[in-house]
Amino acid sequence: MSKIEKLDDFHLTIAEIKKKDYPQLKTLMDRVYANLGGAWSKTTINTLIDAFPEGQIALFDHDELIGIVLSMRVDYAKFSNPHTYDDLIGHKEIIRDDPEGDAIYGLDALIDPEYRGYRLGRRLYDARKELCRQLNFRAILAGGRIPNYHNHKDLTPGEYIDAVESREIHDSALSFQLSNGFIVKRILTAYLPDDAQSKGFATLLEWANIYYEPQDYKPNTRKSEVRIGGIQWQMREVESPEELLQQVEFFVDIMADYNSDFACLPEFFNAPLMGLCESTDQNVAIRFWPVIPNGSKMKSHT
Repeated sequence: MSKIEKLDDFHLTIAEIKKKDYPQLKTLMDRVYANLGGAWSKTTINTLIDAFPEGQIALFDHDELIGIVLSMRVDYAKFSNPHTYDDLIGHKEIIRDDPEGDAIYGLDALIDPEYRGYRLGRRLYDARKELCRQLNFRAILAGGRIPNYHNHKDLTPGEYIDAVESREIHDSALSFQLSNGFIVKRILTAYLPDDAQSKGFATLLEWANIYYEPQDYKPNTRKSEVRIGGIQWQMREVESPEELLQQVEFFVDIMADYNSDFACLPEFFNAPLMGLCESTDQNVAIRFWPVIPNGSKMKSHT
């Protein structure tokens, strides 16, 4: 009988996997991967956490570990092409995380069998997608098992995948991945030779980050044409600098309506400012500015 009786009993938390979580992680992986060799070693998990801590995501119900996704960084150009699971693993099961990689590779994704059916796997996938966006990775790649394939010996791998995509056949792994926005890029042969359920085949899956920007990308923002607006100016008396600026703003707004890149004002458009002085004759003030005959000085408007 499931330990979950109602959704209100959940108290879910998503967090990075810590080294202290390994005992629970091992129990979970041994249970889910009993026919695939069980859990990764503690050394493998600790090395993965040290290399790429953000990519190791756990789902807890209260303090109980009920789901995980494990990830590494890879070179998209290399791993978007045919490869095997062994290409990801080095000596003594040390995962070959690439700090210079531009894509996330999904290693494992699993939910406690007693917690299945509540769309919890989607939460973990969404967390990994958000990480992909935040870190500006190109995509998420994954080699996906097709565990129901052994029940369809009359179909080729391609025919089986087509049937799953058209929902004629349900595959516990591939159907879930397709529903989460992944696409099948190619069929991987001998990906996991010991995977009898998938007959050694796998799908190369990809979720593309539409916000990805290459590090060396420089957008070409130089315009090939420039529009210049010429302004004809009627000299008029002003009472303050603010009044002159209102006139300037009026003409600049008109130039903006014509999508001008520049507004060209007459050379002496600001000449009326020279008339803002104590002299009663503004013509004299402008002609002899900044020194005027009666010795008075221009008013300060600063």
